[in-house]
Amino acid sequence: MLPKIHFKKFNRALCLLDPYGLHLDWQVTQLAGQSQAIDVFLNFPVMDMNRNAIWKNPAGVPQDGVERMTKFWGDESWKKIAYVESAQGNLFFGPELEKQDNDAIVAAFRDRLKTVAGFKYVPEPLPMKNSNNAVVYYLFLASHKAVAEKIIEEIFAKYR
Repeated sequence: MLPKIHFKKFNRALCLLDPYGLHLDWQVTQLAGQSQAIDVFLNFPVMDMNRNAIWKNPAGVPQDGVERMTKFWGDESWKKIAYVESAQGNLFFGPELEKQDNDAIVAAFRDRLKTVAGFKYVPEPLPMKNSNNAVVYYLFLASHKAVAEKIIEEIFAKYR
């Protein structure tokens, strides 16, 4: 359905992407962005990422988790975002990788929605927490209209 919606045809659409974990193909998100006519609400599944793809020890991550994360992100650039070389390093084994916090990963995905998918307006996402106050996912809005960003920023501000 998404390929049929185009700005040049004066179409507009709102797409709700609520994947069960890392079960979304980046191509869907990118197609919506490149259409210039589709706004997207996306539940960014940070809990599933931390459970199945982005561990403190990247060598221990199951291949299935890596593949799902790459499909969700669109390429393997997430690895450079999720892990950076430790400032301390490791004297005997070379550089040691350090897992980044959720904020770094969320900020990089927000930037990716703008620069790669082509959305013009992507306000700061809203962290959605469970009863234990742990962030389960982040709610993103990606749009081509400034008014959408303004409205969502006001709504999100009430719940931050």
